[in-house]
Amino acid sequence: MGEYIGLDVSMKETAVSIRREGKRVWRGKCASDPQALAALIRKHAPMVKRVVFETGPLSVWFFHALTAEGLPAICIDARHAKAALDMAPNKTDANDADGLAQLAEVGFYREVRVKGYESMLSQTLISSRTRPVRIGTELSNQIRGIMKTFGLLVPSTKGGRFDDQVRRLLADNEALARIILPVLEAWRSVRLRAAELGRQILANARQSTDCQILMRYRG
Repeated sequence: MGEYIGLDVSMKETAVSIRREGKRVWRGKCASDPQALAALIRKHAPMVKRVVFETGPLSVWFFHALTAEGLPAICIDARHAKAALDMAPNKTDANDADGLAQLAEVGFYREVRVKGYESMLSQTLISSRTRPVRIGTELSNQIRGIMKTFGLLVPSTKGGRFDDQVRRLLADNEALARIILPVLEAWRSVRLRAAELGRQILANARQSTDCQILMRYRG
């Protein structure tokens, strides 16, 4: 005998359904906070076997936090669960939680491998650098396009030389400089932040055994 729990997670509240021996024994809502959910589960399901929830914005956090609380958290593929959940006559959070609890009880789900904390940090670092790099490129292209309209052609160059070339071309055009220079300052700031994140990526790569092997193989 044991309990099987379905969680329909949203940003503010999580619908909870608990089943035991083929019947729903409790359902309700709780703040979307793993510690609060853990306390609720311990109160209503002292012999919990599975805690199932779908992939989503909070699923990685929920998985690691609930696991740290000693609960058997299982993250399942939302697309795989959709067919079963859509069978409910009324589409509500409570009914979705009921459906997930039933899937947990019968074992009919596709478990998703949740990345570890260090892997999450590495992925976040890489994706966080990507956006500033793209913004920097967009800003430099914007500057080139505006100046070209006024007959000022910025040579193909990168980094600090781009900054110098733009300022040199604007030296005799104060009116245009008042428009371009704030954009140029934004470009410089974004570029500095991207460089800081890039140095973190490089430092992590130097400390990673796997990265070192790949770098030696590439060489």
